[in-house]
Amino acid sequence: MRRREFIAGLAGSATVLPLAAWAQQPTALLVGYLYAGSPEPVANYLAEFRKGLSQMGFVEGRNLAIEFRFAHNEISRLPELAAELVSRRVNVIAAPGNAAGRNGGQKRYSNHSDRFQQRF
Repeated sequence: MRRREFIAGLAGSATVLPLAAWAQQPTALLVGYLYAGSPEPVANYLAEFRKGLSQMGFVEGRNLAIEFRFAHNEISRLPELAAELVSRRVNVIAAPGNAAGRNGGQKRYSNHSDRFQQRF
C-alpha cells in the first residue's frame, strides 16, 4: 500500500506544481493609448507615461504592452481609433488631453491611479 500512496502523491504533486507556478505569473497588462495629435510633440510625455507604469511594476516587453493610436489632428478619426483599441480587448485606454472629451461625448476621467493599481 505504501508504494501506491507514494505514486498517487507524486502524480498529484506533478499536476499541482504547474498550476501553482501558473498562478504566480504576474498579470499582463494591455494598455490602449489614444491621442488626437501626432506622437512627435508628445514624445517626452510618452516617456513619462512609460516611467509611471514602470514605477507601478509594469514594464514593456515583460508584463506590459501598449497599443498606440494617433489621430494626427483628424479629430473625426477618434471614434474609429477608440473602436480599434476596444476590439483589441485592451485592459484600459489612456486618452490624455481632450481626446476622451472629443470622443462622442463619452465620460472623461482624470487621475485614477489608485483604482488602476488596485485593479492590476
